[in-house]
Amino acid sequence: MDLKAELLEALRAGRAVMLAKLDGLGEYDVRRPLTPTGTNLLGLVKHLAGLEYGYLGDAFGRPAVERPTWFRDDPYTEIDLWATPDESREYIVGVYRQACAHADRTVNDLDLDSPGYVAHWDRETTLGALLIRMVAETSQHAGHADILREQLDGQLGRDSDTVAANATFWTTRRAQIQAAADHFRP
Repeated sequence: MDLKAELLEALRAGRAVMLAKLDGLGEYDVRRPLTPTGTNLLGLVKHLAGLEYGYLGDAFGRPAVERPTWFRDDPYTEIDLWATPDESREYIVGVYRQACAHADRTVNDLDLDSPGYVAHWDRETTLGALLIRMVAETSQHAGHADILREQLDGQLGRDSDTVAANATFWTTRRAQIQAAADHFRP
């Protein structure tokens, strides 16, 4: 398999994880802030939609056909990483799917060394560099989503195992980890 195909496959796998983390959750749980900085599942999907359009669209003169409602002329002022009450889950997920399809067309149409320009960096780059960045961003946020989902209902990893289904194992494992940490308790 060639490098571009490998990178695109990794990106698609991360995208699938992101969307799977929303499955089975109500509106409140996909939106509620689960960290002190407000990180939430739907906000992560919204953020990645913007990155897909920016890095694998705008940077190559391929803007979104229909601009998402949260886009601003200055990306640093976008209403990003959380969903407003008037933005439905269906809308955000739909925008993400469109952004991913748009990005895939860019990747398929261009070579890895095709030049691009990221305006808010004021810097030239290449498709290859931005594709690597998108794989990293998506993987990082998929990891965040794994942790958030585990906090919500115990769903773990890609296999959708739950803490409840393996309660004895996870209770024992957590106790072992706590005991190891306790050796260093001040």
